[in-house]
Amino acid sequence: MTDPVLYLFDDRRARAWAPFSLTRPVGEVRYGVLTLRERAERVLGLRCGGHIAGPHLKGYDEPGAAPVLRHGDLTDEVTKVFLSSRAALDLHDVRLPEGPAQLTVNGEIVGWVVPAGVAAPTSESLLDPHVAVGGSHFELAGEVLAWPWSLVAGTPRRVARDVARLYSESHVPAGVIRVGDGLLSVGEGAGIEAGVVVDTRGGPVRIDDGATVEGPGRLVGPLYVGGQTTIFGGTVSTSSIGPVCKVRGEVADSVLLGFVNKAHDGFLGHALLGCWVNLGALTTNSDLKNNYGSIRVWTPEGPRDTGLVKVGCFLGDHVKTGIGTVLNTGTVVGVGSNLFGGLMPPSVVPPFSWGSGMDLTPHRLDKFFETAEVAMARRGRSLTPGVRAVLERVWQAAHPRQMV
Repeated sequence: MTDPVLYLFDDRRARAWAPFSLTRPVGEVRYGVLTLRERAERVLGLRCGGHIAGPHLKGYDEPGAAPVLRHGDLTDEVTKVFLSSRAALDLHDVRLPEGPAQLTVNGEIVGWVVPAGVAAPTSESLLDPHVAVGGSHFELAGEVLAWPWSLVAGTPRRVARDVARLYSESHVPAGVIRVGDGLLSVGEGAGIEAGVVVDTRGGPVRIDDGATVEGPGRLVGPLYVGGQTTIFGGTVSTSSIGPVCKVRGEVADSVLLGFVNKAHDGFLGHALLGCWVNLGALTTNSDLKNNYGSIRVWTPEGPRDTGLVKVGCFLGDHVKTGIGTVLNTGTVVGVGSNLFGGLMPPSVVPPFSWGSGMDLTPHRLDKFFETAEVAMARRGRSLTPGVRAVLERVWQAAHPRQMV
């Protein structure tokens, strides 16, 4: 009997998760120690056959991720499990029903089990999963993330649960100073230098395979440091840091998807950074208004009141900042932008912008690709044809009157 195939779909809300949904399906965003796709695969025990996402993501082929498919690519020959990419499942083994079923999280419809021979939900149903399509109800434990800032706010709690579920206590290297009796887990080939303080009073700390923490520094849990990442010092706390990142300075309550270079001092708080972001020395974001008021954030559906007092910045893939860049609360910077000159940019920066402060012009696409290839080669990577095509479509949509 052929195993069911999992498909994650970006509904209408997920497709408004700018700037991240412009260059990757939401299922490939990190939450806790895993991406949302990895989380669904682990919980359901199924391989993800692909993402159903916006047409601008056609051909997306980032290494290690599931591809983006069209609705017409799906076959009726196998049982299919459709799950909203915004559904963050708790890490418990689940045995799904074999017959048709509606999947819910906290009573909200997040997907369906569709037996072989039965047509997949329509494109309209995938955009609006609140529309019932029949079958019994099967409740999954977890949460449905509303917006990117929901993911940031929930990260410390999610990291704490994930680390406790997935890892066990490790031998502590000599010279490391422990504060608290929470779990400290160190992966294979990972190292923590003498003089590093690890504070687990608020939650566990996981240093994944091949990661390095240089002293002096302070790690505060709940904290996940991804594989092959290097912490150069400073205080890194209550965050989820993806693979192959370079981090220094003060980082708190933030999510770095992967391949982020923040190798210098500067504050990063309550922020969500895409892949291949490079922050110049002393780049700092604000995550608290002077009047302690609720922070509003731009979305493609219009500005939203987050209801949160602390919200940092949202930087798309391949964003770069120059030395001394300052970002205001709730700033959204589109993919491929290059900000420099030490002046504060506007709270909404369109994709592929270039300049200082309010003086922004379109970033030339050929120059962007030259820089991206150099930066990625330094980490042994290169742009795939599919990702390159996605970036080209984003550039053309952002600057329709410009020549490539």
